[in-house]
Amino acid sequence: MKKLITAVLIAAILSVPAYAVDTLSEDAISIPVPSALLMEKSSGEVIYAKNAYEHLTPASITKIMTLLLVMEEIEAGRLTEQDLVTCSSHAASMGGSQIWLEEGEQLTVGEMLKAVSVVSANDCAVALAEHIAGSEESFVARMNERASQLGMNDTNFVDCTGLTDDENHYTCAFDVAVMSRMLIRHDEIKKYTTIWMDSLRNGESQLVNTNRLVRFYNGATGLKTGFTNKAMYCLSATAERDGTEYIAVVMHAATTDERFESAKTLLNYAFANYTVCSLRSPDALPPVPVSLGETDCVQPVYLGEEGMLIEKTALGELRYEAFLPESINAPVYEGDIIGEMIIYSGESELVRVELAASNDVARLTVGKLYGRLLCKLFGG
Repeated sequence: MKKLITAVLIAAILSVPAYAVDTLSEDAISIPVPSALLMEKSSGEVIYAKNAYEHLTPASITKIMTLLLVMEEIEAGRLTEQDLVTCSSHAASMGGSQIWLEEGEQLTVGEMLKAVSVVSANDCAVALAEHIAGSEESFVARMNERASQLGMNDTNFVDCTGLTDDENHYTCAFDVAVMSRMLIRHDEIKKYTTIWMDSLRNGESQLVNTNRLVRFYNGATGLKTGFTNKAMYCLSATAERDGTEYIAVVMHAATTDERFESAKTLLNYAFANYTVCSLRSPDALPPVPVSLGETDCVQPVYLGEEGMLIEKTALGELRYEAFLPESINAPVYEGDIIGEMIIYSGESELVRVELAASNDVARLTVGKLYGRLLCKLFGG
């Protein structure tokens, strides 16, 4: 049954809604960078794309995947933010942005997450990778495996930091948005990515965020900057207002100002022109009676994403209508489609969302049915 509902969920997530936002043409937004993408978080819908699948060197926005794997280890209970991480000689040897860890020095996972998120510390990124997987190489294998699972078909990592300009270390704007979307689903990461200034080692190490949007852009939630001579200036910028969050990816900008201004242009356009329509009614779904079932009813549940991106000009008063049968016959299997929710904007239908059975309901056997009849007859 688990395989069945998983297949149904995947089909629902990949299905195209009745209302869909068209991806803007490359000249619809004027930004000087060679590659960029604008995505909404809850639906994953792409609003704008410019050379979004071009293979490019990502520099330190590589660390988005590193941070994602760390957060997934924490969520799985295999790691805590209080765990101590010991710096190896390899981690201490990293160049570029760092907090100058010494071999044998220990910081907590949380402190290292802060250093990676705020100042892009390469030494901490490698130390975390080694702590989780035993070696940076093994961790990088996990990075590539996770990228494959997420459908990041234009990505290959050779390290966990982005320090290398190796031609085999590449990604694209779309894939960066995909892993950024997965990372910001972990709300705990934002307590690090939204820090402007902080310190470590009892105030001895001062930290200032490399992402200045955190201080100067309304609603900024992160996420990660990157720079090498080959990659130039890269950025995945995230921001949230009124419960809607967007991801703006900028690749290979010529200057640091250009990357931040381009990201702001994309985010401003999104907040001005789009909003997210909830695909969940504010009213609870009623249970559906089951005839000849071992239980009397089954609870319907929603399939697919929780929200849908919509242009503000198309949004009227939302109305939700659930269509469920008066009853259904057993047996019922988890994932069976038993109804639908139709969502209207004003008088226009926006989308239909399938409603599925939340659990199995077996059919009564002859013996159990006979026993029920006896109970009704004799009040047992």
